[in-house]
Amino acid sequence: MVDYKDIKVIGFDADDTLWVNETYFREAELEFSKLLSKYETPNKIDQELFKMEIGNLPLYGYGVKAFALSMVECALELSNKNVSPKTIEAILNIAKDMLNKPVELLDGVEDVLKALSTKYRLILATKGDLLDQERKLEKSGLTPYFHHIEVLSDKKESNYTKLLKHLDVKPSEFLMIGNSLKSDVLPLVNINAKAIHVPFHTTWAHEEVDEKETNGKSYKTIGSLIEILNILK
Repeated sequence: MVDYKDIKVIGFDADDTLWVNETYFREAELEFSKLLSKYETPNKIDQELFKMEIGNLPLYGYGVKAFALSMVECALELSNKNVSPKTIEAILNIAKDMLNKPVELLDGVEDVLKALSTKYRLILATKGDLLDQERKLEKSGLTPYFHHIEVLSDKKESNYTKLLKHLDVKPSEFLMIGNSLKSDVLPLVNINAKAIHVPFHTTWAHEEVDEKETNGKSYKTIGSLIEILNILK
């Protein structure tokens, strides 16, 4: 059984942990697929877009703007550079619509943050585009609950180690809560911090891990964020 008695600081992921995010990417991919339907099958378009996104990660990082650039590049490639300016404009509008989406909080989020903020130092540790994440946080109304907000370029062990050093907190005193095993759980377990996994119904393929990677790793999985209050009494 995992012991949380030494925890002083709790980190929360943002996208698909506090609010809906991945759903909007799936909807955007469908729209993109329709725009390019005369060039390829939906399945092939999905595969090529994913390959383009992964190839561009080192250059563009994460977030809607990176996704938009990958969509444009993918459209040019799939159409052999014959895609029309009107279609490029439609792709850019898909991205703008994503950036203008309302922030839809997941069940129990504010209750959990309100309760925990009286006992622990809470931080937001997310990755993505800085401007977009700041906008979503402001729209969410959750800013007052967080002692510190960190938008990371990635969520690897080295990123978390650097963050904990900056916060002057030992790994044994830190708990991370998030929906991604790859980004929010395994890197923390590997640096001897604690982690709780709260799965979201939709996961980007890049964030998926196989059973081999989770074997022997000590973390807890819960069905919804509100269950945190039963664990951290």
